[in-house]
Amino acid sequence: MKTLKQLLASRTRPLAVVTPKDTVFHALTVMAQHDVGALLVLEGEQLVGIFSERDYARKIILQGKSSKETLVREIMSDRVAYVTPGTTLDECMALMTEKRFRHLPVLSEDGSVAGMISIGDLVKETISDQKFLIDQLERYIAG
Repeated sequence: MKTLKQLLASRTRPLAVVTPKDTVFHALTVMAQHDVGALLVLEGEQLVGIFSERDYARKIILQGKSSKETLVREIMSDRVAYVTPGTTLDECMALMTEKRFRHLPVLSEDGSVAGMISIGDLVKETISDQKFLIDQLERYIAG
């Protein structure tokens, strides 16, 4: 099973981030541009929170707030669980399932942001691993 370090090394798209001072509307625009469901919230290089579609739905729409007037810092999740590059995909899947997270930041040992992983990334990689295993077993049986 791959580690996050291996999975993140294969990525080519830039990390989608905002600052706590950005408006929620700007954050939604960034999410749409990157086609992602969550953004890392950085102050300089420091991770200070995560902003997700769930935050928007529950803290803007349901409370009747305006996305153009509300700042990300007002509704972001600032208590962020994270994993490190050495974490296995199985460990990530277990944590995300237990805590009902759909996105997890990946922080290097020095605390710098290494990336973000989604439940979709994990499912896609699991399916790929299973296809490989099935192909290998079919070759063995046929051989």
